Amino acid sequence: MPTYARGAIFGFCALLVAIQFIRPARTNPQVTPASTLEAKVNVPPDVERILTAACKDCHSYETRWPWYSNVAPVSWFVINHVNDARQRLNFSEWPPPTSVSARFSRRPRPSACDEVQTHDMPLFSYRLIHRDSRLTPQDIQTFCQWANAALPQ
Repeated sequence: MPTYARGAIFGFCALLVAIQFIRPARTNPQVTPASTLEAKVNVPPDVERILTAACKDCHSYETRWPWYSNVAPVSWFVINHVNDARQRLNFSEWPPPTSVSARFSRRPRPSACDEVQTHDMPLFSYRLIHRDSRLTPQDIQTFCQWANAALPQ
């Protein structure tokens, strides 16, 4: 193997090790039970199952951080997605703020049902790894019936 190739491989490996020291915070703030979605809205068991499987890892303070959320650069991607999701919609702080930050107000905010029906949520990258988050047509129908009746638009 040429010397420059060994140097490149060594440099790449050194970079992979070095980036492990750049660690954004993986947070799960304290949940106040009286502030949660379940405390303020009737959530039937079948909908709770859907929320737990497909939504709450990102859209609540009950995130189950998988092992790969400790490995850079994948950890940066996962932590950024969770933080962004919590800003947009957080089931641990209900109801959502009536004013959406300027970052998100550039376009109309789709309903939760629209996001699920169009398969924008859960994210493809999440569905790829978390099989239980793949919603069946019946799950989508159940969720949409509940969301359209119970959630603010």
